[in-house]
Amino acid sequence: MKLDVTVNSRPARLFINRDRFRYEAEGAAPIEREFSIVQLAPGAYSVLIEGRSYEVFAGTEIRVNGRAFSVEVFDPRSMRARRIAGMGAGRQSIAALMPGKVVRLLVEAGDLVEAGQGLVVVEAMKMQNEMKSPKAGRVAEVKTKPDATVAPGEVLVVIE
Repeated sequence: MKLDVTVNSRPARLFINRDRFRYEAEGAAPIEREFSIVQLAPGAYSVLIEGRSYEVFAGTEIRVNGRAFSVEVFDPRSMRARRIAGMGAGRQSIAALMPGKVVRLLVEAGDLVEAGQGLVVVEAMKMQNEMKSPKAGRVAEVKTKPDATVAPGEVLVVIE
């Protein structure tokens, strides 16, 4: 996954691949490390980076071990989702964006759904991601099941 970030008004790019990240800030050498993350409560996380533990609290700012950072995150995939949502007509397949595990199905074949309604929850990189319907319609097919391992691009649900 690639994210464009701004930390304390300094632009950077963050690449996350399973248990590794690479942080490339403008004018600085890239930082690449192994990590793991566990959600402790909504907005509270324990992050382990190469054996060192960090408490992270997310809100209007991010606090790491008591130190505040102003952080903005832009996921280029969000623009793709908006383009797809605007298409609206015909069958639309909702596919996994990265490798993961299906945690929960929120719909069944035949269910009526609204635009933005949750369809399936996929855990990837120890984070749960709810895949949402790009449009109002009917669930034509559910092509996965709970606890299934999914690959990037694998179709999970079809809406018509």
